[in-house]
Amino acid sequence: MSPQPMSPAPDRPWDVLVVGDANPDLVLRGDVSPRFGQEEQLLTGADLVLGGSAAITACGAARLGIRTTLCACVGDDMFGGLVRLALGERGVGTVHLIASRSGGTGVSVVLSGTEDRAILTFPGVIPELRADDVDDALLASVRHLHVSSFFLLPAVAAGAAELFGRAHRLGVSTSLDTNWDPAGQWSGVRDVLRHTDVLLPNIGELLALTGRPVDEPDPIRRAAAIEAAALEIRALGPLLAVKAGALGGIGWGPNGRVSAPTVPVDVVDTTGAGDGFVAGFLAATLRGLPFERALEWASAAGSLSTRAAGGTTAQPTVAELEAVLKS
Repeated sequence: MSPQPMSPAPDRPWDVLVVGDANPDLVLRGDVSPRFGQEEQLLTGADLVLGGSAAITACGAARLGIRTTLCACVGDDMFGGLVRLALGERGVGTVHLIASRSGGTGVSVVLSGTEDRAILTFPGVIPELRADDVDDALLASVRHLHVSSFFLLPAVAAGAAELFGRAHRLGVSTSLDTNWDPAGQWSGVRDVLRHTDVLLPNIGELLALTGRPVDEPDPIRRAAAIEAAALEIRALGPLLAVKAGALGGIGWGPNGRVSAPTVPVDVVDTTGAGDGFVAGFLAATLRGLPFERALEWASAAGSLSTRAAGGTTAQPTVAELEAVLKS
């Protein structure tokens, strides 16, 4: 199907509804490779910050002036209160957060090294969120629907194709960031993609979603696999904006393949950089910018978000984005 316009009529209370996960992240830096045997290790930094792909994306969009609300499931506990407070402080609507009494709020421990990071997640009540928690009245109040962390939300994933179809019938455009599949199955996505306007994976996720090896060492074969995977996804309908790490962003849009480099920053922590990328892309597109410019916003937003610990602390404003893109 042809993609929905990503900037429908702005006569709705919210520009974007983000559906997914919200939880605190404990970000640890320094000597973060665990050594068991009760050997104590001293770290160089520890920060308790807002986490969850959906929450970080929502905060990034709000920081860029987009009227943003989040639908996620949190516990009726201290961590849930922290999530609500942090979202509200960043201008994200919290009226659609669901407070569950059946369990605790999810939490992640991020072991952040200089070149890579490991993430240990306790899901808590995150998986309780369902696709039908987003009813037609809520959809009718937004311009765009974005779903994050597809594989952490089985009840959302099971109804996502129907949810995206309802969104389209109500004139709401759609986007999807699956994130990594901890189970390694990568199933259930293709039916959703037929109702998805933009898919925003990283390179590894793009390859895994299309059944291609993620760890191909030969650069020529890897580049060919990425191109083939992108064209396979495009044949299903969605535009494709891919997070390419140090390479920035690669896109397959209305006019074919384009790319956008990163911007130079002093990297402190890469946690949430991909979610910042998504926020930049959505904010640019909902402002009516073309695909190529949206990819530039995405790459710059992802880069700038790495200037401080956590995914939301250093998310840029529009003025900061425009300044680095002009330089």
